[in-house]
Amino acid sequence: MGEKGAVKNHLHNNLVFDHPIGFDDDGRLKRTGTVWTASAHIITAVIGSGVLSLAWATAQLGWIASPAVMFLFSFVTDYTSTLLAACYRCDDPVNGKRNYTYMDAVKICGWVQYLNLFGVAIGYTIASSISMMAIKRSNCFHASRGKNPCHMNSNPYMIGFGIAEIIFSQIPDFDQLWWLSIVAAVMSFTYSTIGLGLGIAKVAENGKIRGSLTGISVGTVTQTQKIWRSFQALGDMAFAYSYSLILIEIQDTLKAPPSESKTMSKATLLSVGVTTLFYMLCGCMGYAAFGDLSPGNLLTGFGFYNPFWLLDIANAAIVIHLVGAYQVYCQPLFAFIEKSAAKRFPDSEFITKDIKIPIPGFRPYNLNLFRLVWRTIFVMLTTLISMLLPFFNDIVGLLGAIGFWPLTVYFPVEMYISQNKIAKWSTRWLCLQILSIACLIITIAAAAGSIAGVILDLKSYTPFSTAY
Repeated sequence: MGEKGAVKNHLHNNLVFDHPIGFDDDGRLKRTGTVWTASAHIITAVIGSGVLSLAWATAQLGWIASPAVMFLFSFVTDYTSTLLAACYRCDDPVNGKRNYTYMDAVKICGWVQYLNLFGVAIGYTIASSISMMAIKRSNCFHASRGKNPCHMNSNPYMIGFGIAEIIFSQIPDFDQLWWLSIVAAVMSFTYSTIGLGLGIAKVAENGKIRGSLTGISVGTVTQTQKIWRSFQALGDMAFAYSYSLILIEIQDTLKAPPSESKTMSKATLLSVGVTTLFYMLCGCMGYAAFGDLSPGNLLTGFGFYNPFWLLDIANAAIVIHLVGAYQVYCQPLFAFIEKSAAKRFPDSEFITKDIKIPIPGFRPYNLNLFRLVWRTIFVMLTTLISMLLPFFNDIVGLLGAIGFWPLTVYFPVEMYISQNKIAKWSTRWLCLQILSIACLIITIAAAAGSIAGVILDLKSYTPFSTAY
């Protein structure tokens, strides 16, 4: 799921301006994106750290419900993305005014979008610390040959991640962050492929496929726990499919004709299909390998430690990916706050003045004091909350629940109804409302499951002192 933010501005800078001959109808240089480039960007954005929780989610739901739910989310994501793509141009799909960002197309989603971005920053901090601890634990296990317990505290790793993010957060905007998108894409495919390969190897080692048709058995967990964990699994799967926040930005790179909405619909179908296949493989192979004991994070919870160096590579790839993903995903929030502050206090030198700091061999760095203070406070706050709530699965599920219905379903559906002037109580209007309400129910259930998981974790957790 981190690479999502990288696409936002960099797509425009690097795809749109490579061919300076000619201009589009809005006066910008001619766009050159195709169904293939759009598909590549969607896949890069979607396949993120959320894929690692799918084996655990599959274990909660079982061999029947889990694939069915994945197909359901893939269908809903594809359909609502097609509706949102139709909102790229206002009034006319060929000559209408363009919307350049998700915020332009969906006017009232700001607080939901920025809350989701804030939550993702917390989730990334937690995930990175877990991966760093997994590297140390696997090395400790290997060195002691499993004879000595390897306990450690997550807080130093979260603080170290926070310090790195404070430094990287001073990179002003996406123009200087584009390379992180490439690094994040390579890293996400690296650890996802290693996880898939290790799952296949584990199945071969076991000599059988583990798991059951209905998921984790009552007895391993209580009936109440099974219900809550099943709800949480819905949130994990929703989080793994989330990319609506960058759909309009990707669409803004496409050339026309054919119309951008038609190209985007094809790209969405292709990329969601590939992603679903990849998710099925990772989730199902992880479940087949571990059954009811499937770990919450496929790599950090692996039930074997050889080849330990391969696990170290995979976990290092996660950390590198998340260091960059944190920045590129938070840039829309950084930009929003800084532009709002500059607009409200245009005469404040603290907010608007850049101090040029010479760097030998490079262009001078523009230091903005407001940016330095506000972004540092932001990183410190997300790090502090992460130290208080280091529960990866529950946080992932909650993020999925918070973002899925409003950002992926409700706003795109309502914008589509408004823009296409679909009559109230017509058959199409009713079908869209039923879809929206059904997804709202799933969202509420997923959020409830994740909150219940956090409450359960808190009962056995002391803030700032938990050792793993």
